[in-house]
Amino acid sequence: MSGDLMTIQHLVTHSGGFHADELLSSVILTRLFPEAQLIRSREAEWITPDASRIIYDVGRDYDADAQVFDHHQRPNPLREDGQPYSSFGLIWKHFGRDYLRALSVPDQDLDDVHGSLDRSFVLPIDLMDNGALEPSAAGPLAGMTLPVLLESLKPAFDNRSPGADDDAFAAALPVARSFVEAAVRGKAAKRRAEALVMAAIKTAGSGRVLELPMGMPFRAAIEKAGADQLLFVINPRGTDWALTTIRKSGDTFESRADLPAAWAGLTDEALEQATGVTGAKFCHNARFIAVAATRDAIVEMAELAVQGCS
Repeated sequence: MSGDLMTIQHLVTHSGGFHADELLSSVILTRLFPEAQLIRSREAEWITPDASRIIYDVGRDYDADAQVFDHHQRPNPLREDGQPYSSFGLIWKHFGRDYLRALSVPDQDLDDVHGSLDRSFVLPIDLMDNGALEPSAAGPLAGMTLPVLLESLKPAFDNRSPGADDDAFAAALPVARSFVEAAVRGKAAKRRAEALVMAAIKTAGSGRVLELPMGMPFRAAIEKAGADQLLFVINPRGTDWALTTIRKSGDTFESRADLPAAWAGLTDEALEQATGVTGAKFCHNARFIAVAATRDAIVEMAELAVQGCS
């Protein structure tokens, strides 16, 4: 951690309208330095380096030793691969691991979670803030990206009441925090799930069905293990059991194999008749999940689904 908890008294970013990068940077820094006062200013007295402050997205310099993390100057700070940093990327680079520790991510997972979040969460913010990624890259969802949604929390253009920008920033901060913390929880959970899925894959051997002890992310671990023989996953779900398909990749809804067409949209007695399985309860019309009352019933349905793929 560049700053010391006992000496950092102020977190300084620019005043006026805000963007996602300094808002998300503030999420990280306010967690690590909860006693520090957040200052939004462009005044020289505040954006001049001092041991008692961290300055970000303002200051026209990137100097970690001086605790200044701006990216608007020339030359601008770049990653090793040449992609640009925003203030969020710089803060994540220097403070991200400490933030993850503060959220109780285990030390053995720090580097993996930090790098994964940098690639999937931080870098897109950096690219959009620097104009290196067109919003249109998100296609029809361009208006639903996180930077756009966070910046929609700014006051209306004609709201010039005193403190409007600062009040909006303060109101947006907990919203941004919820997204960052959710992303961390998700990545950390995937690391925990991976160990469980890997163990289950070993148990499954050459079988086509993977049994898990509970619902959890599984596709990435299956791909990592090279378990191409697996077609379906079963696991308890509350008092029931679920049978789910395995998507071919994270970029498609297409499955390695679908559940039988004759099951689609059926429930209870109709599904029991179609499957011949007592306890069959539900099959989604899109044939990616089915539910049964017991493990025995879901195992039988899984076996039928595998036979249907032969």
